[in-house]
Amino acid sequence: MVTFTLNGRQVEAEEGSTILEVAETYNVKIPTLCNHKALEPAGLCRLCTVEVYDGRRTRFVTSCNYPVWGGMEVKTDSEDVIRHRKMIVELLLARCPNNEFVKGLAAEFGIEATRFKLEEDDCVLCGLCVRMCAERMGVSAISMTGRGTDIRVETPFQIKSDACQVCGACESVCPTGRIDVREIAKYEPRPLLSDWEVGLQERGAAYMPFPQAVPLAAVIDGEACAHVRTGNCGVCREFCEAGAIDLDMKEEIIEVEVGSIILATGYDLMDPSPMKQYGYGVYPNVFTSLEFERLSNATGPTGGVILIRDENGELTVPPKSVAILHCIGSRDVNHHEYCSRVCCMYALKYGHLIKEKVGHETKVYNFYIDLRCFGKGYEEFYRRLQEEGITFIRGKAAEITDQAITPEEEGKLVVIGEDTLLGKRLRVPVDAVILCMAMEARSDALDVGRIFGVSQGADGFFLEEHPKLGPLNTATDGVFIAGACQGPKDIPDAVSQASGAAAKSLALATLGKVLVPSTISWIDPNICAGCQTCIGLCPYTAIEFDARRGVSVVNEALCKGCGSCAGFCPSGAAQVRHFNQKQIFAELDGVMDAISAVGI
Repeated sequence: MVTFTLNGRQVEAEEGSTILEVAETYNVKIPTLCNHKALEPAGLCRLCTVEVYDGRRTRFVTSCNYPVWGGMEVKTDSEDVIRHRKMIVELLLARCPNNEFVKGLAAEFGIEATRFKLEEDDCVLCGLCVRMCAERMGVSAISMTGRGTDIRVETPFQIKSDACQVCGACESVCPTGRIDVREIAKYEPRPLLSDWEVGLQERGAAYMPFPQAVPLAAVIDGEACAHVRTGNCGVCREFCEAGAIDLDMKEEIIEVEVGSIILATGYDLMDPSPMKQYGYGVYPNVFTSLEFERLSNATGPTGGVILIRDENGELTVPPKSVAILHCIGSRDVNHHEYCSRVCCMYALKYGHLIKEKVGHETKVYNFYIDLRCFGKGYEEFYRRLQEEGITFIRGKAAEITDQAITPEEEGKLVVIGEDTLLGKRLRVPVDAVILCMAMEARSDALDVGRIFGVSQGADGFFLEEHPKLGPLNTATDGVFIAGACQGPKDIPDAVSQASGAAAKSLALATLGKVLVPSTISWIDPNICAGCQTCIGLCPYTAIEFDARRGVSVVNEALCKGCGSCAGFCPSGAAQVRHFNQKQIFAELDGVMDAISAVGI
């Protein structure tokens, strides 16, 4: 440790530390443009200059790369230092007079105008982008070119670079926002869209999955991370104060023994892109229900302010009219014949939110087939929205277009449909359209079902053991289902199912043993020929082959006694206990004897 004076105060610091590092420790602010935690200090901007007295003379040094030593006296805010910094800022203002970052920096130092000749540039020549690309990314796709007043940051020969890996590191460190990776790279950058924000917002390669995630920790996208792909970068590790980032960690599979399993895999929202008539992906202000859910949410990309896209594709404009289209993909013989159940009520909720947040003068149109307000207080909520002035049109919208045929349709989306109550066609011009998309089974439901021995219905959702007596059980003991993986349902139903599944799992754990039914299959080892036909037929994977004895063996804990093996066994070795041939004929004889006894 060394002791020195910092602004008249005795301080201690580790030997080898820089003045800037020690100043930050003691909450002494020193401005800098070119310093970055992930880069070696270079002192290029000179804005971090401080005054150092060594006992004989005073000199000015850049604090970001000047090491501390015992007995030195450092002044970070003397008159000469402040005058020096103001001169640098004034020169920057002359170079970039229209840059918002530089104007803000000048305002901090009380500089309203510069005495030097104005230029028309937007780069402060801090060198951060060049050094980041070379030192951390190992590419050097951009560099400083020219000399003196002609020095600039650009690609070699001023052509788009083949070497650029479109990582965006240069953009992320540029203080003035001057760097655009599209001007550097030969390849078009691929934005990383947030799954949580349903593609409405971009994210980084290191990100939080969503608020209140369990565990609440950041994750790194291996496909997008520059360090994973190239072995360079690793900037995130420099900034993590907790030291929680291990870039050498490998993926591993963990096996956990459990007594019961609850499948709560949820659902997928139907992709409306194939339904060309609704213009999703063509017209920027056609949103899905989940996208609007994020737009209206306080934690969403707009902070809960309901906005639609402007001409540049940015969410900046409040809508003056909105159409909400029910049953898109649901109750449709071309897609899903079932009702998605939740659409009617969240469509009503969206209308209420639009009126509440945007303004009661906003026009809201609901195109519906039938309104199914079946829950507690739902019908009352429907009547409340009618009183709020929302227009309900009974009829399914046929098409969305931007082709105007009247002046009021200019610059609008036009919903073409029919009011079946009035028996007339309609053209409704609106600013935005919300598609209430169908809930459908997850794309990986088939694979999950095979792993856990759970069957699927015709609609793709998991099948319960019995729709009334066993709505949470599956054909596999110890495996329960909860939520929308069983079928479309709203939050109260999903929560109650989850509670019931948890209680059933707890009951199994408390019991400590599993009751196995007696009517299960068995294979006579004296008859079995070892053809293994039964193994492929068993839907519960309850049959294994004993290679030592050359026969198939039934796992009694897994078998459900369905009889598939017994029906197809070519040698007749597979049978269902209590349902073999002798027992069935004995039952028939008993029935016939009873009939004969009563004289029928």
